[in-house]
Amino acid sequence: MKIAPDEIKAVLKVLATTPRRIAAASRVFENARLHFKPDEATWSANELLAHLRACADVWGKSMLMMLAQDQPTLRYVSPRTWIRKTDYLELEFGVSLQAFTRQRQELVKSLKVLEIKDWSRSATFTATTKGRQQTVFSYARRMANHENEHCEQLEALLK
Repeated sequence: MKIAPDEIKAVLKVLATTPRRIAAASRVFENARLHFKPDEATWSANELLAHLRACADVWGKSMLMMLAQDQPTLRYVSPRTWIRKTDYLELEFGVSLQAFTRQRQELVKSLKVLEIKDWSRSATFTATTKGRQQTVFSYARRMANHENEHCEQLEALLK
């Protein structure tokens, strides 16, 4: 799969701006409002952030492992499973956002220096669709698209 430099640039832009979008949407609200669930089916702003952090943990780690190893075989970890091993849902929103922002800055810093060929580095994931192969780019694009959707959800929730 040939990856265009413009595609990489667009993905990096989304990944870099996600923490700022969350900060902008949440800036005027107190912690209690950010933890408030409007109804049983709707996530609170804090739950959305916790979910994004869990995804960033799992998918970010996978990307870094693809870069550190040649075609590793990795066990797929579900962010929904991973979140249960964290305290993200209980944390104060601001503290969680700061941690997410720091982690994102490190990931973007690692990705920005990649050569075009490095975006095609891959891994085979087990414990999911049998032998599913992913690349650094496919995971970064997945993360960017996923975060964009949840940022829109968070922005609408806090309007």
